[in-house]
Formats: sequence, C-alpha cells, structure tokens
Amino acid sequence: MIIGVPKEIKMDEMRVSVVPSGVEALVSAGHRVLIERNAGSGAGFLDQADEHAGAELMVDG
Repeated sequence: MIIGVPKEIKMDEMRVSVVPSGVEALVSAGHRVLIERNAGSGAGFLDQADEHAGAELMVDG
C-alpha cells in the first residue's frame, strides 16, 4: 500500500498524522510511505528522521 502524509495547512495546527516510529513500522510491514516536506516540523519531527525511518519525501509542488 502507498501511504501519503500531507503537511497540515490549517492555521496554528502543528500535528502530523504519522511520526518517524510509525513510518518505520509501516515500512517494515511492506508499505511505501510518502511524506510532504516539513510535514512534521511543527511537531518537532525533521524530514531527516522520516527519511531515516524509510519514508520518501514528496517534492514540493
């Protein structure tokens, strides 16, 4: 399954739908995880942590 994680666009919203440990679990289960750049930055999760966990960063559109 391909799982997409968009960046939150609502004003003052800092949550992200999956954290790096969740990415790792999903990838380990055989899924492909695509995350929009800076999706977790407001919650303190850097793109590098998502990539290290196995996610692919989506190109800014």
